[in-house]
Amino acid sequence: MAELAFHNDEVPVGAIVVYNDQIIGRGFNQVLAKNSVSSHAEINAINQASHFIQNYRLKGCDIYVTLEPCHMCAKAIVDARINYLYYGANEPKTGAIESIDQFLKRDYLNHKVKFSGGHLQDESSHLLKKFFNNKRKNKVPRKNSF
Repeated sequence: MAELAFHNDEVPVGAIVVYNDQIIGRGFNQVLAKNSVSSHAEINAINQASHFIQNYRLKGCDIYVTLEPCHMCAKAIVDARINYLYYGANEPKTGAIESIDQFLKRDYLNHKVKFSGGHLQDESSHLLKKFFNNKRKNKVPRKNSF
């Protein structure tokens, strides 16, 4: 999924939602393609999984993400009642799980999500670094469209 984002010139983050060892949702970043700040990999995978099971609550499901989720995605994971979050690389600027916040450990949350990070971290980090290095090399000034 992250490779799809990379090849579509989006920040290469991918996610899948799994239920009973079956992938029921897939997503990758599509912020630019959809002109939507909320079109993160996690949100896209959760939405697809919810449509698949016809329920916004994904009880008994796990989510696998290549990058530590931001606050928006962490809240969506909680609200979807995901059981377990597995993520790859840490995100030192916006990572809401362990890097800049420990959002999932908040006492006031109405659902507790278990989590662990560092899964396939090197692969995830490599793709992200490749993407941003390419962006720096080929930097083209953006024009305002309004």
